[in-house]
Amino acid sequence: MKRKPVLLIVDDEKPTRDGLARALGGEYEIRLAESGERALQILDAEPVDLVLTDLRMPGMNGLELLRRILAISPPPVVILLTAYGNVETAVEAMKLGAYDFFTKPVHLDRLEMVLRRALETRQIRNENRRLREQLDVRYGIEQIVGQSAALREVLEVIRLVAPTQATVLIQGESGTGKEMVAQAIHRLSPRSSGPFVPVHCAALAPTLLESELFGHERGAFTGAVERRIGRFEMADGGTLFLDEVGEIPLPIQVKILRVLEERRFERVGGSQPISVDVRLIAATNRDLRVMVEAGTFREDLYFRLNVVTIHLPPLRERREDIPLLAAHFVQELAARHGRPAPTISPEVMDAFLRYSWPGNVRELRNVLERMVVLARRPELTVQDLPPELREQTVGAAPMALRAGMTMREAEKLLIAETLRSTGGNRARAAQMLGISRRTLQRKIAEHGLQDAGQAAEANRS
Repeated sequence: MKRKPVLLIVDDEKPTRDGLARALGGEYEIRLAESGERALQILDAEPVDLVLTDLRMPGMNGLELLRRILAISPPPVVILLTAYGNVETAVEAMKLGAYDFFTKPVHLDRLEMVLRRALETRQIRNENRRLREQLDVRYGIEQIVGQSAALREVLEVIRLVAPTQATVLIQGESGTGKEMVAQAIHRLSPRSSGPFVPVHCAALAPTLLESELFGHERGAFTGAVERRIGRFEMADGGTLFLDEVGEIPLPIQVKILRVLEERRFERVGGSQPISVDVRLIAATNRDLRVMVEAGTFREDLYFRLNVVTIHLPPLRERREDIPLLAAHFVQELAARHGRPAPTISPEVMDAFLRYSWPGNVRELRNVLERMVVLARRPELTVQDLPPELREQTVGAAPMALRAGMTMREAEKLLIAETLRSTGGNRARAAQMLGISRRTLQRKIAEHGLQDAGQAAEANRS
């Protein structure tokens, strides 16, 4: 169920506040403030769609409150009221960004019409903002770089699951891009015009997580001086992303399970059921099945979350994507920092391909950002590598065959190493391997190595 638009009425006169609340309460969820300072506290505690504020108030006046409100992103629409209306004040307020200006006593029919138009204006602005954000990432998956077989499978699952309402569980090590996958699913879904609300569960203490997810009422616990809405309410009509869901304590798991089953909950300290329409995407770097067996994760919640599972492979298992990722990050980071994009020397690329990347794609990006920012030459060389990475990779032995490796894995490793040693020269690689170039082309395609070879060849040239 979609929530009512939230209207904040700010006036130092209680009869005015109460009268407007009675008149407008049927169409809006009303919040009341007796001062500009109190209004800012409410705005800090929860999203507000519209603000109707008096101009002349003790302390912070309406114009100053307007200035403070417009600093919020995205700001609510502000309409000013005054018993001392004059053209100069009205013009100043409109120049600052007020939507409209009323003098007291207020004509309620006209006020209701203006509030509806103001709400429509805000919705259009928010939609335009979302469209601009979506244009930045285009179709949602183009920022997920790579052409390995493992990544192609992930992208195909994203395309299939995004248009549905299915709950998704994303599994993968830290730094593999779980939140990026969740964002791609949201942007490709029918909910793309709604909010995408992430919650990083491991970053919140258990005592705070329940309030963060479900909100709380005033006085629910020590320090709860205001009502605060939670992330489930914020995500109404959109997608809620729970990162590191394995860190959620068992009592809170029970409440999440109820929301998934009944689509409703109560705020902490409240008794009024709140209905929401939310799609849930969860992510974890832990094995939830093992946690279920250990009794630290509820089996029924696991089954609810595990409708569709996406496994993100670590970077060391898709090394053929490293040249593409590195080239992508160099261009992105150079533009971000206002630097010319350097090329990557074959020695640096070889070091990247040898390194184990325990921090995965996030670590690769961080390493390249450091290198791009500190680069003194138009080409990144081994001298630009972070010392710890250089020590582990430069001069190290090539990747070796190992016991237990399948014939397919060994063949893929041999072809990848040979392509790298020839700088992507396929004719030379085929000669070294003792096979025809046509056979090499076929095996490159089978193992998803085509882009690694092309990137190495492009880097060599």
